[in-house]
Amino acid sequence: MKDYQRFSETQKFRQWWLWFLFAGIKGVMGFFIVTQVLFGQPFGSKVFDNAFLLIGFFFMLLLSLLFFIMKLETRISDGGIDVRFFPIQLKFRHYRWEDLDQVYLREYSPLSEFGGWGIRYSFLGKGRALNVSGKTGLQLVFKDGGKLLIGTSKPEDIMQVLSVLGR
Repeated sequence: MKDYQRFSETQKFRQWWLWFLFAGIKGVMGFFIVTQVLFGQPFGSKVFDNAFLLIGFFFMLLLSLLFFIMKLETRISDGGIDVRFFPIQLKFRHYRWEDLDQVYLREYSPLSEFGGWGIRYSFLGKGRALNVSGKTGLQLVFKDGGKLLIGTSKPEDIMQVLSVLGR
């Protein structure tokens, strides 16, 4: 029997403030590199090694690229829920309906409940979270007591699919 997919969502880190922060850091580092490496004028009283500046700038470029390609993918089907946080999770994790005690949408605070966005763990008994932006998530409560919150920007669509599936 084919597992019919009823919902699919892909979210990416596209918050303006995140890219502004990355650009600012790279801009300041670029200024240091031009001033010190190209023109030979040490910047400030505590001079960084040229290799340190170049490695730091390269690291920021790689970090920016990682955030650019990073995405949270969620799929809901008749067989359960599949989710992955690419490229950290290369394969989808499948959660079968029969392993879930509860599935519902809820509002949450990414900072106070999970300490931010990404692949997060709560020390407040809230379980794990996979989120990119926003404050609405699909809460999974497993029969073994574990919890996983999957962020979504399409709560109405998920609510409709859960209703069709009788969840």
